[in-house]
Amino acid sequence: MTQSETATIEQTVRINARPETVWQFWTDAERICDWWGDGATLEPQPGGACEVRMDGGPVMRGEFVELVPYERIVFTFGWVPGTGAVDLGPGSTRVEVTLVDDDGDTVLTLRHSDLPTSYAELHDKGWAHFLPLLVTTAGASS
Repeated sequence: MTQSETATIEQTVRINARPETVWQFWTDAERICDWWGDGATLEPQPGGACEVRMDGGPVMRGEFVELVPYERIVFTFGWVPGTGAVDLGPGSTRVEVTLVDDDGDTVLTLRHSDLPTSYAELHDKGWAHFLPLLVTTAGASS
């Protein structure tokens, strides 16, 4: 796939919780299910599994690439074939999450790159649905 056939989407949200709290909602299997999916297997270390089963069946599968505690999480992202999701193989794209402390709140920026252009809008809408759930859930836990 050439560079012109891929896209990057980016979204930023403010969460009324410290980065240490928000971090848990990305690295703890129980907490990630509070806002994204109904089951998860997470091994938050480089090369560790990152799998989230969505309500209704699709399974996101990738692996953690980089973790800088309370600042940055990078993982690969794709969908397990036959689970009801689009044809985007496990680990074929990259998600970077940055957490910045701002007076006790967290400014979270998510960049999802290497997306085929045909799937960029769908994933942009998906993150636009799930990130507000994270804002609400993490904000309520602090």
